[in-house]
Amino acid sequence: MKLEQTLLLSRREVAQLLTIPECIDAVETMFRRLGENKLPPPGILGIKSKHGSLHIKAGLLPGECDYIVAKLNTNFPRNRAEHDLPTIQGLIVVCDGANGRPLAVLDSIDITIKRTAAASAVAAKYLARPDSSVAAVCGCGQQAAAQLRAICAVLPLEKVYAFDSDQAMAENFAVTLGQELSIAIESAGDLPSMLERSDMCIACTTATEFFVRQGDVPPGMFIAAVGADDSHKQEIDPALMASAKVVADSLDQSCTIGDTHHAIAAGLMSKEDVYAELSEIVANKKPGRTNDDEIIIFDSPGIALEDAVAAVAVYEKASESKLAMGFYFAA
Repeated sequence: MKLEQTLLLSRREVAQLLTIPECIDAVETMFRRLGENKLPPPGILGIKSKHGSLHIKAGLLPGECDYIVAKLNTNFPRNRAEHDLPTIQGLIVVCDGANGRPLAVLDSIDITIKRTAAASAVAAKYLARPDSSVAAVCGCGQQAAAQLRAICAVLPLEKVYAFDSDQAMAENFAVTLGQELSIAIESAGDLPSMLERSDMCIACTTATEFFVRQGDVPPGMFIAAVGADDSHKQEIDPALMASAKVVADSLDQSCTIGDTHHAIAAGLMSKEDVYAELSEIVANKKPGRTNDDEIIIFDSPGIALEDAVAAVAVYEKASESKLAMGFYFAA
C-alpha cells in the first residue's frame, strides 16, 4: 500500500523499521537481480569541499511497483572530533517510478550503516571460508558494530579482535558488542598479530594511508574493505590488492574510488585484474571461493542500489505500519 502523502522518517524511526537480517536479505536479492541483468546500473555524482565531500547516488528498482531512489550523503571525517556530529549525514528520497511523485524522505544514516554492513555479510557468505570463526575488526565506530552484527548472521564467529587508533574506543567496543552478541571480543594493539590469528578482517576506517599489509595477511583470509569510499581514502596495501582475488561491489567505482583505485594508480593492477563483481557471484555466473588458501578482498565503496533496496524496504514497511501515522506531510 502506498501512502497518499510524502512520508518523513527520522533516523530513530528508520532504525525501528529496518533490521540487519531484513537488510541482508534485501541486499542479497538486489545483487542477484543485478547479476541477472534485471536491474539497470546505478549512477553516482560526487563533489568535494575543503573538509569533506557530498555524494549523490541514484538507482531505479523496476518491479511490481517501480521506484526511483536518490541518496544525498555528506562525509566529513573530522566531524566527531571538531563538531560532535556524525561523519556521515544525509537524506534519501524514494519516488514513484511511474510518475515521479516523492513517496518518502528518510534520514540516511541508519540505512547507510546497515546496507554497508549487509553488503559485507553477503560477500562473506559467498567468499569467506564457511567455518570462519575468528574476525579482526579495524575501526571501532558505529559502522564496525553494524558490520559485526551482520557478519555474525552469516558466519559462526566465536572470537573477535578489535583494533582502533583510539584504544579506548576498541576497549568499549569489545565490552559492549561482546555482551550484546555473546562472543569473546578482545581489544588488540598489535594489528599484525591480530590479523595472523584471524580468518577474516573487516576494515571500516577513515584512513588515508593503507594499514593492512601484504605480509601480515595469512592464506585463506577474507577481507571486507569498507572504508575507501572516496579517492583519497585507503586501507589495503596495493601489493596485497594485486596478489589477492578482488571482488568489487561495482567495478567502475572500485577502480575510481576504492582500494583497487590505489593499486591501479601504483601500477600494480589494471581494471581487468579484478576477478568479478559481487553480483556475478551471487547470480552464479562466476564461482566465489575455490580453495581454502585464497585471499579474497571485497572492495566495497558502496553502490546506490544498496541504499535503494534498503530505503524501499523501510518505506513499504512504514506504509503498512501504525508507526507511519503522524510522520508524513502533504506532497
